Amino acid sequence: MRGWMSGGLLLLLLALAAGPAQAPAPAPPFRRVDIALGCSYVDEGVRGLLRAFSALSSEHPATLVLRGIRVRDDGNLYDVTEYKAPQENPDSSSPIVFEASAQLVSIPHAEALLHADCDGEEVTCEMSLYSSQQAGEGPCPASWFMATLRLSSGISIALVLRGLHCRSQEEEKEHDTTLHPKLRIPMSKEGTLLTTVEFQSSSRNTSLRTHLGSSVTLDCRFALAPSFSLSSLEWRRQHQGSGHSLFQYQVGSTGPAAQPKVHVDVGKLLVSGDASLSLQGVSVGDEGTYICLVSTPLHQAQHIIQLHVAEPPRVRVIPAVVSFERDVMATLSCKIAGYYPLDVSVSWTQKTPEDDMEIPLSNARFSSHRQSQDGTYSITSYLSISSATAQAPATYSCHVSHMALAEPISVSAHLKAPEQTGSEGLAGVFIATVIFIVVLFIVLRRRTAKLTS
Repeated sequence: MRGWMSGGLLLLLLALAAGPAQAPAPAPPFRRVDIALGCSYVDEGVRGLLRAFSALSSEHPATLVLRGIRVRDDGNLYDVTEYKAPQENPDSSSPIVFEASAQLVSIPHAEALLHADCDGEEVTCEMSLYSSQQAGEGPCPASWFMATLRLSSGISIALVLRGLHCRSQEEEKEHDTTLHPKLRIPMSKEGTLLTTVEFQSSSRNTSLRTHLGSSVTLDCRFALAPSFSLSSLEWRRQHQGSGHSLFQYQVGSTGPAAQPKVHVDVGKLLVSGDASLSLQGVSVGDEGTYICLVSTPLHQAQHIIQLHVAEPPRVRVIPAVVSFERDVMATLSCKIAGYYPLDVSVSWTQKTPEDDMEIPLSNARFSSHRQSQDGTYSITSYLSISSATAQAPATYSCHVSHMALAEPISVSAHLKAPEQTGSEGLAGVFIATVIFIVVLFIVLRRRTAKLTS
């Protein structure tokens, strides 16, 4: 009992010495802000023609205003103000202003969009009229638009916007509805197009690089308005002109169809909209373009992710130490193996104690590239050293650069000075020989004397 009390007293004293426990810092509060993005509006009918003939231009300036977006207030939002629509009657040449409400669907990566300018990121925004047969049916079809946002950091966002429903003639007279001069759909009094975000999908990465044998996750997420439902998810891979399906899931089916090494968590897909694809044991054959295609009964949205495989080389120089006599030629071999992709840079340098810097050498020879069964490459570089021109001691280094390396690899071989064979060495050998002959003569003479006596 006494030991327990003394231990408890010690803990109490330590707690008092440490002071009151600090509560964790509260999370930053949220605030709703307007995010205005400069965009270009492209007519869907000429989109393919524009991409084939980039000199043609039917793009129209536009502005996408995301209204009331919920972002974290980190204390730097003091200068954020509410967007005010220009008070003017737009004509066919005026920028098209889309006001998008995100009350039904949250906007992903909102902080990145809001702080893009401050962080030095570039945001590309393209808008177009969404073509969908189902969306255009009925006596009073809605207007649907697709907004595609890309950040230079690799984030991509696709938004499906629903425009105002058309009104009856009595409602148009009562509200004095005016059609947009270019799109011919109802405008607000300020000359903007009022829309709501009904469907969004996003990806954190448009390009990924990974090593052989590693595991990688291709990010793809989505959210739908309550009136929408997921229809299907498909992941496809395209490489060198061919493509095939990796994963397919149809809502209501018995289960997904997936290729080996790939996995999508169907539970997360249906509950939280996480459609990310996990790829295990990456090989060279997994490199390519991956497409995440999310479909509803009315719309589709896709994200394209480039997966690159990069494996660093292994480098060694044979032999590590070189020592030769005069009139001899030695060859150093720099063996570079196990790298991918093919491009690799190899150079040689020489450095002696008298040199302040390494001296580049240009007399190296190379073997042809060889490819192993796992798809990686290897090559050998040869450097010949002549005893007539080489100065020992010296260091010969093989430098290898590759995209999978943060910095070049340098492996060295050392040239030792040849053994000394001057006059002192010859004199010593001569004296040792004379002594050996004298001793041998004395021994033989004694043996002869014993035999004769």
